[in-house]
Amino acid sequence: MFSLDRLDTALLAELTHNPRAGIVDLSAKLGVARNTVQSRIKRLEESGAVTGYRPVVDLPKLGLPLQAFIGAELVQARMGHAIAELERFPEILEVHATTGREDLLIRMAAQSQEDLLQVLERIHGIEGVAHTTTTLALTTPVAYRTQPLLEHLTRDAGHGRSTPSTRP
Repeated sequence: MFSLDRLDTALLAELTHNPRAGIVDLSAKLGVARNTVQSRIKRLEESGAVTGYRPVVDLPKLGLPLQAFIGAELVQARMGHAIAELERFPEILEVHATTGREDLLIRMAAQSQEDLLQVLERIHGIEGVAHTTTTLALTTPVAYRTQPLLEHLTRDAGHGRSTPSTRP
């Protein structure tokens, strides 16, 4: 398990706000040496805790105003096949394996209800998909985020390594 302290959390907050920030800017904003920032970023990346730096894309502004969450119930032992087929759909943003009635939770974007229907029909055509339930997102009042959780986890940790570390 990788552990964070408040400096890691502050660094991740800055990178979340501006993924293109330079080491010198981050160093100045955080009040720590450039080498410290570089070593922290390297440690976060090498541990796998940070897996990339991506732009936040506003899908409605790109002509994809419709987002849907699709719960898919599968025939037993067909999950691998269904996931492989779903990966081929450009409209699908993410797929989660879940517990409960549905086996997969699929998030997708579409230009229209007609496009959504066409994707649903293609999903129903995947061998092993027994049933789906679709929920449309009207708005996203809280977008995907990690910063509040990271701040909560490190609220009692100082800037030093006060929690167990995975470093040798």
